[in-house]
Amino acid sequence: MAQEYIVVLLVLGAFILAGVLSFWLTPHVSEFAHKVGAMDVPRDSRRMHKKPIPRMGGLAIFMGFMAALMIFGRLDAQMLSILLGAMIIVVLGIFDDIVALGAKFKFCIQIIAAAIPVCIGGLKIEFFTSFNPFSNDPYFSLGVLSIPVTIIWIVGITNAVNLIDGLDGLAAGVSSIAAMTMLAVGLLTNEVMVAITMAALAGSCIGFLPYNFNPAKIFMGDTGSTFLGFMLATMSIEGFFKFYAVISFAVPFLILGLPIFDTASAITRRLMEGRSPMSPDRGHVHHKLVDMGFNVKQAVAILYAISGTLGLTAVILTTSGEAKAMILILAVILVMAVGGRILWSLQKSAHGRKEQEDHEKH
Repeated sequence: MAQEYIVVLLVLGAFILAGVLSFWLTPHVSEFAHKVGAMDVPRDSRRMHKKPIPRMGGLAIFMGFMAALMIFGRLDAQMLSILLGAMIIVVLGIFDDIVALGAKFKFCIQIIAAAIPVCIGGLKIEFFTSFNPFSNDPYFSLGVLSIPVTIIWIVGITNAVNLIDGLDGLAAGVSSIAAMTMLAVGLLTNEVMVAITMAALAGSCIGFLPYNFNPAKIFMGDTGSTFLGFMLATMSIEGFFKFYAVISFAVPFLILGLPIFDTASAITRRLMEGRSPMSPDRGHVHHKLVDMGFNVKQAVAILYAISGTLGLTAVILTTSGEAKAMILILAVILVMAVGGRILWSLQKSAHGRKEQEDHEKH
């Protein structure tokens, strides 16, 4: 019992300290961003703001997180390798927020950063749930594929969180929800270090959010979004891919369901249009919600609700039997499919009204 109280105190301490530091540091980071020219200037329709706003706010998130983790966490060799990779991601983000680096160069550096915890720290997705009905083995080993699969997962989630950073407060809020979900699952499965790390990450995001809510005073930039994605990806492996059961597959995908879905749909859409999967556009789910008539705050609230629902499903999944969990997952998929159909219909009708109005004007 005493051990449980200590864990709770460590988690609370990491959460509070990270939040307070992030909140205090953000105005100072904003001043620094002005000085070095890390400003987001609205040059195209993808930008939802009308005037230049400082970015690089992720630096405050990173510093708040690191301070809390250093004080309340236990840094073994694997955790140190994760943090080394995270530092490379943050440095890359800082330069990108100032001078706008090329996509291919950033992708290469992200692969190197992801390879550090994989090749040096031994962080790997080694087993997956077996869906073979003719096999008695509940899981199968990835073998030599574990290294590329893990690197792809880390780089993929790193960029997925970056891609949803398109509305004020969206990426920070969704990351907070994902981190809080991982925190809850970490406590339920006795993954203490995962819980403390996610408490620090959630706290630093929440401390930053008051400055990032619409209308935002500062953006997190690539410095923040890629750092958050990297940490969520690596800690999902540390905490959840160790289970040789259905949750080893479902829990991380549920927790990170929104950025994964948005990224997958973006890549599919761009390839079908004959464009590079890395080419930017205004077709992300948050853009579609705004185009349907929702304001920024409403669109963000809808996406928060989706992330929260997926997170709650992941928590229930770890505390229920697999049969009940699978039924729950199917129910969530059904509800999301129906919701998606309704949103698609609303978007189509809104587009039709706009075309009719344009036609009447002419």
